[in-house]
Amino acid sequence: MFEGPVRRLERLSPRSSVPDSVRDVEPFIDSDPERIVAVTDGIGAVVGLCLGVAVVLVGAPSLLLVALAVGYGSALLTRGGIVAVGNARRSRTLGTAPTIVSRAVLRMRIMPTAEGAAEFAAGTDGRLGDRLADHVARARGTPFSGLNSFADTWRERFPALHRSITLVEAAAAAPPEERDRTLDRSMDAILDGTRDRATDAADSLRGPSTAVYAFGVLLPLALVSVLPAAGAAGLEATLSVIVVLYDVLLPAGLVCVGGWLLAKRPVAFPPTAAGEDATRLFFSGAVAAVAGGIGWITASLVFAPWTPPLAALGFGIGGGLFVRYRPVVLVRERTDELEEALPDALYLVGRRVADGIAVERAVADAAAELEGVAGETFEAAARRQRQLRVGIETAFVGDHGALEAIPSQRAESAARLLGMAAGAGPPAGRALIETADHLDELQRVEREARRSLGRVTSTLSNTAAFFGPLVGGATVALADSVGTTEALDGSTPETAGLGLAIGVYVLLLSVILTGIATGLQRGLDRATVGYRVGAALCTATVTYLVAVTVTAAVSGGL
Repeated sequence: MFEGPVRRLERLSPRSSVPDSVRDVEPFIDSDPERIVAVTDGIGAVVGLCLGVAVVLVGAPSLLLVALAVGYGSALLTRGGIVAVGNARRSRTLGTAPTIVSRAVLRMRIMPTAEGAAEFAAGTDGRLGDRLADHVARARGTPFSGLNSFADTWRERFPALHRSITLVEAAAAAPPEERDRTLDRSMDAILDGTRDRATDAADSLRGPSTAVYAFGVLLPLALVSVLPAAGAAGLEATLSVIVVLYDVLLPAGLVCVGGWLLAKRPVAFPPTAAGEDATRLFFSGAVAAVAGGIGWITASLVFAPWTPPLAALGFGIGGGLFVRYRPVVLVRERTDELEEALPDALYLVGRRVADGIAVERAVADAAAELEGVAGETFEAAARRQRQLRVGIETAFVGDHGALEAIPSQRAESAARLLGMAAGAGPPAGRALIETADHLDELQRVEREARRSLGRVTSTLSNTAAFFGPLVGGATVALADSVGTTEALDGSTPETAGLGLAIGVYVLLLSVILTGIATGLQRGLDRATVGYRVGAALCTATVTYLVAVTVTAAVSGGL
């Protein structure tokens, strides 16, 4: 449908080379870099030409340079958006690298064949798993496994992944006494590489995130309190100016900067995939309507007369989002709890298997020692295996298996590993124990990465929900108490207009900053972002309205 216009746009590009920024994200944009550059240049040429003709027709040829600059800027903006999407995909893709390697190592410890390890690792969800599956499919019927060709594609972009996969391939041909050491080095390589990338990310994001806080939040909110003095200084501070500045320009700037921050993040550990109930959409819509109505009524009874629309907006949208995504978050919390206990579970099973106990009996015994979700899951698998006389792998991941309601790919990999161990006997016990150690180290790396980013994002999250609304509400009340309508000679909006304009800005802050903080720490996952934004909106609404009321009462305003 769009092939014809795209080709015409390509022909408008005078460029003969591809910028490095586009070349770097080539594997993640599903398109030819030369074509992307040509099309974006064509878009800029069309925009510049149209604006140029328009300014000539309206008799303003002096604006020709502005029209050309806008055309050039549109090309840069379009290309920058594509690069940002590619960078976001890259961070999410590379976040699955430790999972790819760990699956290959798991399989190699039980059945040391490169082909089997490649097939098992290719089952990882996501772009990286799909790429490995392509290499495995092309290698089928040849003497190769696909691991080396896959590793070669990452030699420049992620050397740690290249080295790690190469070591997995080498382990298949290594003597048994050296194989475990080679696999240990493989895991160490990917974990060290991931840890280094996450640390570098946290260091590089600390300065820009501080700038976002200072110039996107602190300074604009501080200026609210001096708006009454703007009239005395001869500056226009009308409501329309404030609305455009605080509710359009500043939020748009924060969105652009936030997109840049998210694109700069080199590693993002993808969240657990969890299905969403479509019927929940109607229920959450009803909750949003009820919450908005309650917010309107409560604000009209407790707060100033201008606050009901703001309360209805914040509580309505926030409550709807919170209810909409709460079930998905609960599933992920259970999944995270299971994955946290998985190393202990594998260790308990592996120790018993090494002592000569069958895997099926070892799983049942381990269930008695595990607590919480892990204990329930292993108990359910043991019960299903005993009652239906199925294999331990089927008891976990088969139809109506113990993991049916817990979408954990890491637990699914462990279950398949247990199924392999069932036919390998006591030697598999040592492999399970070593696998438990590797999973524990992998989780430690992920926790360290999130902790490093958490030091960056905590300020943004707290500002979105508490600090921003608190300062905004206080400054609105102070602005009203500092100058009255007569003193300002009509040049400053009244409290109602100012309160609503800054209130909308505060709510937009809670959405944008929470989205940025969540995206940096957990990845741009719709359910996680929606849930946290919903909670932040409700908190920000209450904080803002209370701050306005309390500050006004203390300062003698309203």
